[in-house]
Amino acid sequence: MAPIITSRRGFLAGSAGLTLALSLPLGRARAQGAAATLPFAPNAFIRIGADDLVTVMIKHIEMGQGPYTGLATLVAEELDADWGQMRAEGAPGNDALYANLAFGAQGTGGSTAMANSYMQMRKAGAAARAMLVGAAAEEWGVPASQIIVRAGVVAHEASGKSSRFGALAQAAARQPVPEDPPVKTADQFTLIGTDRPKLDTVAKTDGTAQFTLDVYRDGMLTVVVAHPPKFGATVASIDDTAALAVRGVEMVRHIPSGVAVYATNTFAALKGRDALTVTWDDSAAETRSSAQMLDDFAAAAAAGGETVEEDGDLSAIDGAAQVLQAEYRFPYLAHAPMEPLDAVIEVKAGKAEMWFGSQFPTFDRPTVAAALGVAPDDVQINVLLAGGSFGRRAQGSAHLAAEAGEVARAAGRDGAFKLVWTREDDVKGGYYRPLTVHRLRAGLDDQGRIVGWENTVANQSIMIGTPMEPMLQGGPDATSFEGSNGLPYRFGARRIGWARMDSPVSVLWWRSVGHTHTAYAVETFLDEVLAAAGQDPVQGRLDLLADEATRERAVITEVARMSGWTGPTRDGKGYGIAMVKSFGSYVAEVVEVEDRQGRPHVTRVWCAVDCGIAVNPNIIRAQMEGGIGYALGTALHNRITLAEGGMVEQSNFDDYPMLRIGEMPAVEVSIIPSDLDPTGVGEPGVPPLAPALANAWRALTGHSQRDLPFDQVVS
Repeated sequence: MAPIITSRRGFLAGSAGLTLALSLPLGRARAQGAAATLPFAPNAFIRIGADDLVTVMIKHIEMGQGPYTGLATLVAEELDADWGQMRAEGAPGNDALYANLAFGAQGTGGSTAMANSYMQMRKAGAAARAMLVGAAAEEWGVPASQIIVRAGVVAHEASGKSSRFGALAQAAARQPVPEDPPVKTADQFTLIGTDRPKLDTVAKTDGTAQFTLDVYRDGMLTVVVAHPPKFGATVASIDDTAALAVRGVEMVRHIPSGVAVYATNTFAALKGRDALTVTWDDSAAETRSSAQMLDDFAAAAAAGGETVEEDGDLSAIDGAAQVLQAEYRFPYLAHAPMEPLDAVIEVKAGKAEMWFGSQFPTFDRPTVAAALGVAPDDVQINVLLAGGSFGRRAQGSAHLAAEAGEVARAAGRDGAFKLVWTREDDVKGGYYRPLTVHRLRAGLDDQGRIVGWENTVANQSIMIGTPMEPMLQGGPDATSFEGSNGLPYRFGARRIGWARMDSPVSVLWWRSVGHTHTAYAVETFLDEVLAAAGQDPVQGRLDLLADEATRERAVITEVARMSGWTGPTRDGKGYGIAMVKSFGSYVAEVVEVEDRQGRPHVTRVWCAVDCGIAVNPNIIRAQMEGGIGYALGTALHNRITLAEGGMVEQSNFDDYPMLRIGEMPAVEVSIIPSDLDPTGVGEPGVPPLAPALANAWRALTGHSQRDLPFDQVVS
């Protein structure tokens, strides 16, 4: 169900005898008339209307990863609803009702949507079911224990009485709300574990789905911002004469992030921005090239950094029979979602309302309030669908919300404003996956056993300097090196170091965060070490696993079976494996690669995933397939580079290309059966792909790809 965007949204505290807070748009309530016809809303997550439709308020932004469907499945399971009556809608910004239980704030990230909501949404569904049953028992004069609910029908078989949900909704609203209703055991599931079609597919297909760009308010102006062309630069002077002469441009304003151009339409706003003359102060800007930065980062990695994990005596490496070492260099990466950043803000009488794909309403709401000089309670955020994110909207700094607030404030009057970033704004605009250098060493004894392992990571912190920093409790930013520490392999002595680097270039979480580079460094270097020891990549990994690493062992064994593993080469093709635990899930992938005129072409990928209970296998497979495609395109093609002087060299899909359909391999996914609580799937499919590709390519060609992407020299 598309979010409502044409009326101001407010929220009732209760109705028809309900005692819990509920999420019911006022505009919709008024349209339905008297309180007696209000939907049954037993809690903040569920509304059941007289038409039998069950609408689930989803507290996690839907950006293609499937929470609308996955979380609605949990409710439907415990409610015993028919899947055809289920609908989903984005919950508004409200920390008290819709906090992510994984980190205590309303937000989506870290592949936590299913994991933190699993029992919460099931309990919500079970509570609604109990109230419907209680209403039926009271109306029919029968014991509640004799009533069954199946596929949206409440029935008492002995008397032959039955009812659909809608007819019982108002009576159910008068029932007491169970505090801790029992939920089903796994053997009772009828929907969990089965493929369900995604609830948002039809609306996205027929064009009725509402994205931010679809929002229009009366008298709304479109706004684009001229941002500094170098990171850390500021505005020195503005000449807006030519810009104001463009038909449709109404005003130009200096705001903290740059120069905003307001116009009656997008074309005029862009033409006006092109006509601006802005002088920039580069005195605090990043002026190094990417090559210079990589050299600086490499020097810091060589110096060892701060120790973040250590066990045993590293002198074992220096005294080993064979010492191997490698340096890996990773570029900045843009997220490049299909929908660039945008937001609509309307200010009226000291209050503000926003419509946009807010991934962290907890940060966005007070940030907008501060920009406008109003109380956070005077800011309403309506969370809309987003056309992808991959971390781009997960802004600890809330910079998009801040810019929207500043745009509204600088206008100097009430009104509605649509802030639009173009593709070029986004690709050149920073908030990249951090540029990173890894330096690794390993020692082998005379029997080929690993006796020591060292990995030093040098990069910028994503969290330090943002509202997320207190979560670090004064320690290092673990997202910078996660996946290099806590490994399941027995490496003898080991040390992991982190060198925190600084730059005005803004950085941000990118799909799978630290694992995007740590998985590559760890799993490709491990492959080289195993090769030096004369060991098979699959068996060598299995032999290194600690006894308690049963889930890691299972995905490696399964993916080897799926791919018919006989070794790293056969029939003129290379085969590589990588295994990564991230966000609580375990994923192993095998890549099959061909050499096509000196370039790798991936023909097949096998993927084994253990993510606990598979709530909706269809979404899990889709997320693994999508993650593989996303990671493959990045590994082959993508990098953001700064030229000498600090200017970004890429701007759009012509020089920051996405994976083409002819490059997408056949993908086979196997989901490991489990009765454990579900864990993340939005990100874990990404990390193993690039190292598995690199391992397959080295097996086929002898070339170790230590600088990404592969579009650089590969052989």
